[in-house]
Amino acid sequence: MNIILASASPRRAELFRQMNLTFIIDPSDVDENGHDGLSPKKLVKRLASLKGEDVASRHKNALVVAADTIVCLDQQILGKPANAEDASDMLNRLSGRSHFVHSGVWVAFVNDAGAIEISFSFSDRTKVTFSPLSQSEIDSYVSGGSPLDKAGAYGIQDDYGALFVKKISGDYYNVVGFPMNSFYQNLRAVMPGIHQTIFFGTDA
Repeated sequence: MNIILASASPRRAELFRQMNLTFIIDPSDVDENGHDGLSPKKLVKRLASLKGEDVASRHKNALVVAADTIVCLDQQILGKPANAEDASDMLNRLSGRSHFVHSGVWVAFVNDAGAIEISFSFSDRTKVTFSPLSQSEIDSYVSGGSPLDKAGAYGIQDDYGALFVKKISGDYYNVVGFPMNSFYQNLRAVMPGIHQTIFFGTDA
């Protein structure tokens, strides 16, 4: 059985390696637009399921894992910044305030016939509080280019990004991009045999 990570995120790939999983990266190219009106919790679960179902359709005998992460401030979603100016604006808005990071995860086992035999999804939320940021700190961070490919224009695992975070309430790895503990616990509850096999190398 192959493990398929339906994501191009280098952060998620690194977290999968941290879990000692051997996996194949096969990102989805589904359109993530057109889901206005959904709550952050429902949105990340919906996008994760769309990505996962797209990737699952081209695999057999595989565990497919898809995820989506968004940053929310005052109920407004902060996606990846369009440019450096947009990144600076996001970081100014986050400065000295708390926001939420939501992740949705979709997991499915695809059998030898290419059909989804069992699946589940869940979401996780972490509260993140920034210290007040000066414009020079923001400019220095943005000029390095790191914020431009990250939702909310920062990465908690980055150099300056890590320094900006005063405290979190919830799963740190959820902020990185994949809630590992929730994945582990949900997989154990719903697919105990697969959980035992991929984490401990033995049958349940």
